[in-house]
Amino acid sequence: MNCTDRRDLGLLLLRLGTGGVLAAHGAQKLLGWFDGGGIEGTGQAMEAMGYTPGRASATAAGLAEAGGGTLLALGLATPAAGAAAAGAMVGAAAVHAPNGFFAQAGGYEYAVSLGLTAAGLAVTGPGHLSLDHALGHAVNRNWMVPAALAATAAATAVVVGARNKRVRKAAEGEQEPLFD
Repeated sequence: MNCTDRRDLGLLLLRLGTGGVLAAHGAQKLLGWFDGGGIEGTGQAMEAMGYTPGRASATAAGLAEAGGGTLLALGLATPAAGAAAAGAMVGAAAVHAPNGFFAQAGGYEYAVSLGLTAAGLAVTGPGHLSLDHALGHAVNRNWMVPAALAATAAATAVVVGARNKRVRKAAEGEQEPLFD
């Protein structure tokens, strides 16, 4: 096995693992599979986290995770798939940020790991063991990488920024007791 074969096999493993985990997370949100809340339950949770409207937010997050994850696993439209999944994970990391970095304490470690892996795959490409390669990279052109990442970054900044503003505004009305 030469270095090229090893690289392609490594990319396949990264795509299958990361894509599979993301697709399962999205299926929880969209379909209620794997003890997920489905659109209704996830929508209510999204509202509570500051993402409004909740149902639309749940649908967008679920599609980015399930769709992006499935496409990453297949190695199809890799720039868009990786960017969409990374954007969804930025939204998840924003929710977990107040808990610090480590997932053990409810932090953003896991979301960042998935997001960075998805973004890395968007930049690196799927390798030869992929549908993109089999289709002549018709939906994996070099210009698509910066375009997908830039569009996702802009949309994510707007969504997460609006969410953070809502969370700050809601917290302004709450005051800690002055004396115990």
